[in-house]
Amino acid sequence: MYPFVRFAKELLLNRWRPPLGITETHVSQHVCWPWDLDIWMELNNGRSLTLYDLGRIPLAGRAGLIAVLRRERWGLTMAGASVRWRRRTRILDRFEMRSRCVGWDHRFLYIEQSMWRRGEALSAVLYRAAVTGSAGIVPPEEVLAALGAETRSPPLPDYVRAWIAADAARPWPPGP
Repeated sequence: MYPFVRFAKELLLNRWRPPLGITETHVSQHVCWPWDLDIWMELNNGRSLTLYDLGRIPLAGRAGLIAVLRRERWGLTMAGASVRWRRRTRILDRFEMRSRCVGWDHRFLYIEQSMWRRGEALSAVLYRAAVTGSAGIVPPEEVLAALGAETRSPPLPDYVRAWIAADAARPWPPGP
């Protein structure tokens, strides 16, 4: 089940925090609860992606994106993800989540998030996000202009550009 109570808590906690620029880092604190576990008694991989929502949506709120989405009647959707899990997260482990937009191209925003415990990275995800309107994908330059932010992206890191190229080479629809 979606963690609606935790989601509401994050929105309330972050409502009064200072605004962030679109490329600044949002930091939040979380706990791995019993209902987040898989049969090996560690954070379930699918659940970790759901928990990343708890950092990404408050980031969008603090950056002013949620207000723009509501005003323009746009939506926000995830259009791809690349995930790395490196350390186990177990019951009642406390961890910090870091969320930031690393840049954009002509169609997508690229958002990087990571989970940390005692200074050690546990997992990281790179998302490709699209803002959508009635005519389809809204160009990021239009979104950034509506935010009143710089419309030119910072240079995308090499690993992001490599992921974009690798994903573009993948067949769609997928084979059998």
